[in-house]
Amino acid sequence: MLEAWLEFHRTTLMLKAEGVDASGRKARPVATSKLSLHGLVRHMAEVERSWFRRVLRREPDAPYIWLDPAVEDSEMVPLDGANWEADLTTWRAECDQSRRAAATRNLDDTGVTRRGETCSLRWIYVHMIEEYARHNGHADLIRELVDGTVGW
Repeated sequence: MLEAWLEFHRTTLMLKAEGVDASGRKARPVATSKLSLHGLVRHMAEVERSWFRRVLRREPDAPYIWLDPAVEDSEMVPLDGANWEADLTTWRAECDQSRRAAATRNLDDTGVTRRGETCSLRWIYVHMIEEYARHNGHADLIRELVDGTVGW
């Protein structure tokens, strides 16, 4: 059930960006926000890597994908030179890595957070479902502001 809900939310994020051109995916229609559809996909690639690789697989030194220490939320901005197909491929690869990491473990198996706390795969699944659900809500609003499309 947890795997299925996580897959549902991964798919939902893709549906939110379907049919939008590059400028629409990069658009940040809320002036005070760094959120865009493209940026959310990049953000979720980082989140997948963090929880399944750094925490569950206990690889704390796994490199960040888009880290620029000089820019807060550097996976989200700037996106001027960002390539949707390349970034989508990266996100899909991180999801595949996450699936493989989870497939070899039980729900009660634990990883270690950056604060040194243990958390189970079950907890990671619930957190990831919450993370995607929250950002899918953001994506819903962004998409409506970009081109008026609602639903899914």
